[in-house]
Amino acid sequence: MAPTLSQQIIDRCLTLDFAAAGVAPAAPTKWSKHILEWLEGGKHGSMAYLAADMELRFDPRKVMEGTRSFLVVADLYSARGHEVPSRLGEPTPMGRIARYAQGRDYHHVMKRRLHSLADALRLEIPGCDFRTCVDTVPILERELAVAAGIGWQAKNTMVIHPRLGSYLLLGVVATTLELEPPAEQWTATDHCGTCTRCIEACPTQAITPYGVDGSRCISYLTIEHRTPIDPSLHAAIGDWMYGCDVCQEVCPHNSAREGGNGTPHAAYTPRLVYLNLAEVMDWTGVAREEAFRTSPMKRARLDMMKRNAVIVAGNALATGEHPGLRERLEALAGNSGETELVRQTAADVLRRVGHTG
Repeated sequence: MAPTLSQQIIDRCLTLDFAAAGVAPAAPTKWSKHILEWLEGGKHGSMAYLAADMELRFDPRKVMEGTRSFLVVADLYSARGHEVPSRLGEPTPMGRIARYAQGRDYHHVMKRRLHSLADALRLEIPGCDFRTCVDTVPILERELAVAAGIGWQAKNTMVIHPRLGSYLLLGVVATTLELEPPAEQWTATDHCGTCTRCIEACPTQAITPYGVDGSRCISYLTIEHRTPIDPSLHAAIGDWMYGCDVCQEVCPHNSAREGGNGTPHAAYTPRLVYLNLAEVMDWTGVAREEAFRTSPMKRARLDMMKRNAVIVAGNALATGEHPGLRERLEALAGNSGETELVRQTAADVLRRVGHTG
């Protein structure tokens, strides 16, 4: 029997080095009540954009006129069982970067291949249209990924593939084609069971079963939050300079012991794993731009990166004496040339670790 059109398109995605692919019908979200309660509870923090475009979030069919189906793809960005140890207690303390941001910017890496596929399909199937979405359209990618058989949505809200784990980046293509899921497409089944490792391990206690309080999540605090971070959360941030992987690192489905594994896409080969705290606290705009030239970390402004470095430096000082770091914090706190965000954070950290100047 010849493969269906859906299967042919999925197979083409795999030849483009996507780790997984599937199709999902275009339908209104099943999570509208949950989303509204989450927003009403302020769990989106300062991410006001999450409360916008609700009509599209609730009904992804509106992403493009005539949308009937979605093609969902996933890139694997890190190998399971790969450890990224803390370097906070070393003579030269370093801050960690979340794995998804250690390599090239996934927006460009995924869009390039999806645009190429969409252009080819428009020529091969006249009258049909496609729109690619990689974090550029307010749709619920994870819900679509579950519907497309990429995985199940776990207790930490990540999508977990039964073989690949959760180190996945998602891309979506809306199409006017009527694509039926192939018979062999996996039907997402929740395999979290009674496990609560992610909930227990979260440093800021941001996770409840199948929900995350974004306002407390370290990834939100270090990437999205653009004002001072509550000092009560500083210690919990640990050595995370940009993002956080704790809930994924403790997940048994990301363990090397779980069996089959995929190979991360070459574009995500780690380029930046750690950042030198002292160097970041001295960064100029040019230095930041050079460090982030091909990185998704461009989302964090210079003063935000300095703020993060200051907090992690304070956590390093809590583990041992690092005179150079303390001197830099004191200099930043009194530097009128720095932004209020950096000065205030430095002052907060010095109060916490004990100012000796």
